[in-house]
Amino acid sequence: MRTLTIREPRSITIETSVPPQPASSDLLIRVAACGICGTDLHIYEGSYLGSYPVVPGHEFAGTVEAIGADVTRFAAGDRVAVEPNLPCNNCTACLGNRQNFCENWQAVGVTRAGAMAEYVVVPESAAFGIGNLTFDEAAFVEPLSCVIHGIRKLSVRPGSRAAVVGAGPVGMLLVRTLRACGVTRMTVAERNRARRDFARQSLGVPVLSDASELEQDAYDIVVDATGVPAAMAHTLEAASPGAEVLWFGVPDTDAEIGFRPFAVFRKGLSVHGSFTSVRNSMEAIELLSSGAVPVADLVTHRIGLDEVEGMLGVLAAGSADVRKVLVLP
Repeated sequence: MRTLTIREPRSITIETSVPPQPASSDLLIRVAACGICGTDLHIYEGSYLGSYPVVPGHEFAGTVEAIGADVTRFAAGDRVAVEPNLPCNNCTACLGNRQNFCENWQAVGVTRAGAMAEYVVVPESAAFGIGNLTFDEAAFVEPLSCVIHGIRKLSVRPGSRAAVVGAGPVGMLLVRTLRACGVTRMTVAERNRARRDFARQSLGVPVLSDASELEQDAYDIVVDATGVPAAMAHTLEAASPGAEVLWFGVPDTDAEIGFRPFAVFRKGLSVHGSFTSVRNSMEAIELLSSGAVPVADLVTHRIGLDEVEGMLGVLAAGSADVRKVLVLP
């Protein structure tokens, strides 16, 4: 099989090897579609997570090729998506039902071989049947799971007013999931003109060119999907008294934000962070299967392994009309 490996920051090789064999409780999956995520870009740049060398790719779906002797839920030929987070289920965090903070955390495509390869091995417990979803749609199970985890931190009520900063793939998932939860009035802010135009056309909501343009003290829920400190500061200004703010985007590890803490106190704001997900894959599959959160129009590029490194450069520049990129190994 062909495999893409990040050997060290900014060093990618395409290698050929024998497909791995599943252990007794594992599945061997033939990868059909694997999304490129911001985390993959961080790993490539050496700025966040990742164990080198590593085969990246944690947003993916495919077909079960072979199963281990103890596998009971799946058979060869089954179509699946994967929850890449692999908790130990035995540390203090896991025993407290906070598996995303597992002290021995592992993740497919981050600390162990992922799906930017023709085949990948995962534990049976990490796989979920996808029914009639296309593989393109099922590649969104993981990012949508993270979105669901974040939104579940909020007190979303029918008729809530929300603002979302960032209209990339994750920002669009946040908007559409908030709508599915009952948000009726939405405003989006996005600096990239192509993404701004797409959001305006597909959502039919006001789309601003910068977070600084958001009305102050106006929204029950404000979500940042960019991880840009200046934008994150504006979310606090846009929040109404008693509102909730969700910082969902991933900032640089050494980034700092300047804001007036008195405003958080005076407005009684609740500010939430959100890290990965906690077994939200079945909820994600339901939202995708029902059509409540459509994703087909978010895919703009389908590429092979040889094109990944160049596309990572395009994504880092952030200037092109690119939304979700799927790798087809």
